[in-house]
Amino acid sequence: MSEPVSGDPPTIRVLLVDDQDLFREGMRVIIDAQPGLEVVGTASDGAEAVQLVDALAPDVVLMDIRMPELDGVEATRQIFLPDRAQQRSHPVRVLVLTTFDLDDRAATAIRHGGSGFILKDTTPAMLIDAIRTVHAGNAVLAPQNLAALLSGRFPERAPAPESFGTLTEKERDVFDAVARGASNAEVAKALFTSESTVKTHVGSILRKLALRDRVQIVVFAYEYDLV
Repeated sequence: MSEPVSGDPPTIRVLLVDDQDLFREGMRVIIDAQPGLEVVGTASDGAEAVQLVDALAPDVVLMDIRMPELDGVEATRQIFLPDRAQQRSHPVRVLVLTTFDLDDRAATAIRHGGSGFILKDTTPAMLIDAIRTVHAGNAVLAPQNLAALLSGRFPERAPAPESFGTLTEKERDVFDAVARGASNAEVAKALFTSESTVKTHVGSILRKLALRDRVQIVVFAYEYDLV
């Protein structure tokens, strides 16, 4: 693949993980045909996926949730283990592939660090849009669906960690809005501030709470009953 022209955004490197060869190769053809996207590797099971994430440093992993040997849920958990994540020079996003809407396993994968899920019968255009969306640090899931996935999955709510108490009043306001699924533009309008200021607050929240992206803010809020 040719190098990106100076000034263009960097190419998004994608790792495909699915135990069905035909489906995997079909996705490869679709993704490689898009400007700014490149498939850098493929895996047929979760164990191979974890190894290739370490070896290839992809930006986005398309992760089949149901595979023999090591499934996509456990593979996602292993990818985001703190010791492994700390060794990366840039974040990796996991986008779960499933055949079931509001899949229990998909919900667990999101709790482990996934950035959302799409159905395996989605259109090529929606697949490409989903890849770009998670690469930008956003969720591929409507807020109401994310709420439906997470509600009731934390039967024993633990007290919020001490780090939550370090958020400023303004950061708490931004946290609340993001946890309810608001975009930066919506948060800015509600708080009478600029989008750049909201982005700054979101970045500070992520650092203070040791979270990877906005999706994990939502998970954190549900886990500690802060919604």
